[in-house]
Amino acid sequence: MSGSAKPKRRRAAGAALRYEHVRQRPSAWQQAKEKTSWKDTGSGCLILLVCLVAVVGFAMTEHEWGPELWGRVAPASPGGGYGFAAAVGAVLPLGLAAVIATLSRMKWKASPLRSLGWVAASLPGVAVCVFWALVVAATTRPRYRRNWDSGCYGLGDPCWVHQEYPWVWAVGLLSTVLVAAALIAVLIKATDARERTGST
Repeated sequence: MSGSAKPKRRRAAGAALRYEHVRQRPSAWQQAKEKTSWKDTGSGCLILLVCLVAVVGFAMTEHEWGPELWGRVAPASPGGGYGFAAAVGAVLPLGLAAVIATLSRMKWKASPLRSLGWVAASLPGVAVCVFWALVVAATTRPRYRRNWDSGCYGLGDPCWVHQEYPWVWAVGLLSTVLVAAALIAVLIKATDARERTGST
């Protein structure tokens, strides 16, 4: 008796479990640490040191020259303290305009030497802005009224300035706004004239 043999079922091959080592991606801190060189670190420390020296020098200059400016120079100026405040407020937009006009012309990759010249040309504008900040900082009273002692009311000191010229901040702010508006108007007219000349 010949019977057809029932085919045997193939056994499924066992699933091979393979554990592959997954390489962990370096963290952002490790990537930044690899990209940062000692040269970049030294440059950053140098910039930080320069900024620290500038802040300390500014504070010492304000402490030394602030009372002199408001106690002697301001009263002797045309218009007194308010005239002095108006003049100081007017120089800020002029100084910023000078800095922007010179530094915007820099092209370090194309002409580094000429860019250094533009940096040097911006220094007078920077000096004007620093002078403005110095005069304004000299009028800043202590935060708490309990610290307004007799030293704050000395000749040219912050409390003395606000006592002698109560609206000094308003005069300076108004002068800054008016001069800035005038510069913007001149810039708009100059741009329109240049566009008309180019189109003809």
